[in-house]
Amino acid sequence: MPIAFRLAGFYFCYYAIVGTFMPYWSLYLEHERFTHFEIGLLSAIAILTRFVAPFVWGWLADRTGKRMLWVRLATCVEAAVWLTIFFIAKNFQTIALIMLVFSFFQNAILAQFEGVTLFWLGDQRQQRYGQVRKWGSVGFIAGVFIVGFILESISIRMLPILLLIIATFAFIWSFSIAEPHNAPQAQQRLEPILPIIKRPVVASFFLIEFILLFSHAPFYSFYSNYLQQVGYHTSQIGFLWSVGVVAEIIMFACANYFFQRFSWRTLVIACLLLTAIRWFMVGLFPLSMPMQFLAQCIHAFSFGLFHLIAMRIIFQNFTAGQQGRGQALYSTMWGMGVALGSILAGRYWQILSGELIFMLAGVSCLIGLFAVMHLPKNIQHQERNAQ
Repeated sequence: MPIAFRLAGFYFCYYAIVGTFMPYWSLYLEHERFTHFEIGLLSAIAILTRFVAPFVWGWLADRTGKRMLWVRLATCVEAAVWLTIFFIAKNFQTIALIMLVFSFFQNAILAQFEGVTLFWLGDQRQQRYGQVRKWGSVGFIAGVFIVGFILESISIRMLPILLLIIATFAFIWSFSIAEPHNAPQAQQRLEPILPIIKRPVVASFFLIEFILLFSHAPFYSFYSNYLQQVGYHTSQIGFLWSVGVVAEIIMFACANYFFQRFSWRTLVIACLLLTAIRWFMVGLFPLSMPMQFLAQCIHAFSFGLFHLIAMRIIFQNFTAGQQGRGQALYSTMWGMGVALGSILAGRYWQILSGELIFMLAGVSCLIGLFAVMHLPKNIQHQERNAQ
């Protein structure tokens, strides 16, 4: 079985979990009679562990050289979490604890597996990464669509069972992937990463990431509730979530076209501007299915292209021995942005309305334009840095 197939299979399983959890978990919490403020806090708790967990896992991965070991452990605990939820009282404290454990181990998976993938692909990473990674998007779509239709027939209280099944399969599949041969082994003394973080291009990029993900918080935490409140069915909600991921897949397939013609600075500016337009569309036209469809298509830039830029910046600026912590920093900034945005969105959702919250998300996204000056402004300079 080719390694690319095994890597793609794990991405499929991992993102099938995300595609099952992200669109429907807030609906599950609402069904269990949690308030919007509580849902916002629980969403933030699930993300707050990204402040600490990625660096814990990144340090362990770089120190031991056993990245897949930690991925397997994390998927095992993840499955156990969804089994446990059926044996506890469903109050705010217990669900918060469940989210804390789940997110701490969930955050161990992707950052380290991205490093595993890049090491396995070696010199072909720029050409083949998008081809492998797109299967994560396919898994997300499968989770969204299949679960969306299942939930039309069964109670959303059964959502944890569906998550348990997928997480168990991901755990089993993880044993098909060995540790990369060319990855650094155990390190007695880790290379410092602070000098790398201080580089203007790296510091600017992570600041932009924080701002961009802050603007995503209402979408990740409340988009399903927002649509349900104006009359969308779960299958329609699932369809709109999947549209964004299809756009992401298309971007993964054709991103080299953009990288060969535009600088990182130009592409990041495009991502910020288009994402701002996306949130304005979501806020202004909640009842228009065509406008929501178009807004979701912009996910190709909001996440797809931006993520590919991130992978290039991390792999080009952090050494092989720093990759675990470099990927962890990327996850941490993601978590900080979404967690803060989720708390604020939950706090003001009823006061300001969902429409206005999304409009404010669009405005906040534009702030990132002030931080693009240190990104490479021409393709030649960008390519020189990669060498």
